[in-house]
Amino acid sequence: MDFSVVAVAREDDSPVDEPLRVARVADRLGYREVWVGEGPTWDSFVLATAIGRSTERVALTAGPVPVSVRDPLTIVRGAASCAAVTGRAVGVALGTSSKRVVEGVHGRPRVRPAAVLEESAEAVRALLPVAPGEPVVPGSAFRRRHLPPGGRLTVAAFGDRAIATAARHADRMLLDIVSPEQVRALRAKLHAAADRAGRTPPTLAAWLPAAVDPDPESLAQILRSVAGYLTVPGYSDMFTAAGFGEAVRRAATGADPEVPPEAAGVVGLVGDLEAVRARAAAYAEAGLDELALVPATAGDPGGERTLTAFATLIQAGCCG
Repeated sequence: MDFSVVAVAREDDSPVDEPLRVARVADRLGYREVWVGEGPTWDSFVLATAIGRSTERVALTAGPVPVSVRDPLTIVRGAASCAAVTGRAVGVALGTSSKRVVEGVHGRPRVRPAAVLEESAEAVRALLPVAPGEPVVPGSAFRRRHLPPGGRLTVAAFGDRAIATAARHADRMLLDIVSPEQVRALRAKLHAAADRAGRTPPTLAAWLPAAVDPDPESLAQILRSVAGYLTVPGYSDMFTAAGFGEAVRRAATGADPEVPPEAAGVVGLVGDLEAVRARAAAYAEAGLDELALVPATAGDPGGERTLTAFATLIQAGCCG
């Protein structure tokens, strides 16, 4: 199983430049790839470029970027521009984001999200390899001047239609905050969809919150990131089955969910070194190809403690 690092995932109250610290730690420790998520604070391509200019070797993936607010050429142009400035391979990840972000932040309608994801993935897949001198888009008089960005196309998916899109167009499918049991079920769906599409299945990655020997600040940060999933269909059933039904019911009423600390271990890698080693092995056994660490940084600037611990596990041959 491969390991990568997520420099920025969800919006929180961490310092605005914390993603740069996380990326530098990941680069220094030898992780091969850094993900750069997009949200109300950071444009993912700008931040990816800043990371590329301040690190030595990590490959970069920008996104998931919300397809309802970025057209395919804008996405590919951003990746190619970042690659040109940094000299690194730059991949892109696509996602539908949420109504709260697309409509509440960007002021754009989030309609037909699954269809828009399919249309965008198909177009980005076609545009990524366009070489210099060729039209930037079919029929355009403008010619591509940058080299292709060189990275992979990733599609974030959970529902059946998004999984089918990933199977048809992506090099990699991304899950977010999932249990090993969900990995097993979603991997089966991905492989079935790839069979129907006549393609080799994309690899399967997951963003998972991580904290080794967490202090109270780190644990609280992870629990805040988990809380938003308590009312999401598919996730709520998982948390209820794991014994956190009361937190799910409270969240459904709009009350403070009061997420129990044990919930962090259901969809993440939290605990001492042996606990996270066993948890990573469970994800590998479930069929996850890549574990993308989202390190807690509260109480652990740059995720130094957690990323160092996982680097030790990787060097020791953890999880294949």
